[in-house]
Amino acid sequence: MERMPVEDLKEIQEKKLRALVNNVYNYSPFYKRKFKELGLHPSDIRGLKDLPKLPFTKKQDLRDNYPFGMFAVPISQIVRFHASSGTTGKPTLVGYTENDIRMWVESLCRGLVSCGVTHEDIVQIAYGYGLFTGGLGFHYAVEKIGATALPISTGNTARQIELMKDLGVTVIACTPSYMLYMAEYAEKMGTSIRETSLRIGIFGAEPWSEETRKRIEEKTGITAYDVYGTSELSGPLFTECTERNGLHIWADHFLVEVIDPKTGENVGEGEKGELVVTTLSKEAMPLIRWRTGDITILETEKCNCGRTHPRIMRILGRSDDMLIVRGVNVFPSQIEHVLMQIPELGEHYMIILDRIENLDVMTIQVELNQKVSIEKPGEILNLKRKVEERLKSVLGVHANVELVNPGTLQRFEGKAKRIIDRRKI
Repeated sequence: MERMPVEDLKEIQEKKLRALVNNVYNYSPFYKRKFKELGLHPSDIRGLKDLPKLPFTKKQDLRDNYPFGMFAVPISQIVRFHASSGTTGKPTLVGYTENDIRMWVESLCRGLVSCGVTHEDIVQIAYGYGLFTGGLGFHYAVEKIGATALPISTGNTARQIELMKDLGVTVIACTPSYMLYMAEYAEKMGTSIRETSLRIGIFGAEPWSEETRKRIEEKTGITAYDVYGTSELSGPLFTECTERNGLHIWADHFLVEVIDPKTGENVGEGEKGELVVTTLSKEAMPLIRWRTGDITILETEKCNCGRTHPRIMRILGRSDDMLIVRGVNVFPSQIEHVLMQIPELGEHYMIILDRIENLDVMTIQVELNQKVSIEKPGEILNLKRKVEERLKSVLGVHANVELVNPGTLQRFEGKAKRIIDRRKI
């Protein structure tokens, strides 16, 4: 399936798309209403060329129809719920049938194998378990391929490192920021990740840059892979392969587009835009043209690994994470990209936004590398100027840079919180 000719994949997609449209029209009150508002009938969708006729689905739709309004099967067929935290509004609830769970596990199994994980590996799963989809998603897939799962979840970093060493863990799955924190914590314990059997890390749940990948690999000696998924789609689903040239999207289950976030029009291949996903196999909560909010680039050329499924490039940020500073669009990933290229700087930073006398002021606090001394004012001042100049050349707007000692900024055992926007307070 992973190496199927592209034309055969398209035939599967078109067949499943027609079935999906008929299914939601008949069994999803939300989509039936949407179709009628647009004057659209399932017979109008004959193939992939008709995809733009279909409506977008947004996160607000899930919130407005909470808890069960998006479902296309009776609750008696739901075998599991997952939900978002609801910290930014009404939570979003996702339900799964038995087949939905099977498809999710199969997708991530493909991903794990693509990264070189085998039945001989011991996989430390340091994503959260529970309503968050990361931990359970990895857990089921690890067991399915015959590998050994260590379901440690997030936090308790000393115990994480102890078990990693004692059990001979070979693969870890967590956020990239937590991996950097673990590497730092191990040094404080008088040890090193390099002294363990760890060989592969599969990192996601937050945007991270190629420079952060290099930092992780330099500190730990492992090979770092990217993983992508959203709770609405089914948690972790897609990974890079050993070529590390984009994340494979399993086209027999998911149909992807990349659009201009403002116009909703499809952008050309190789152009940056918002990822839109249509679920072709989900039963409980199928989604048509789901706007993920994630910014990426689509690549459809066959990968050197032989897999024919399309790839998305590393997530560059989120359309709703974009910061507007003095009228300039700034993505946190752009800032990270600059900071991680400067060897005198550490991995931890914070972006602080204020409004002073009606003007936006952006301050970036960043820790120094452990080998750099803050006691040399002249060198620190020159470094501060260099960082500010590099940032301005990339962002197009000035940012005040504050260089602080290693260990100064808060650490997070899970998703890192990088932005404090005091303009909204």
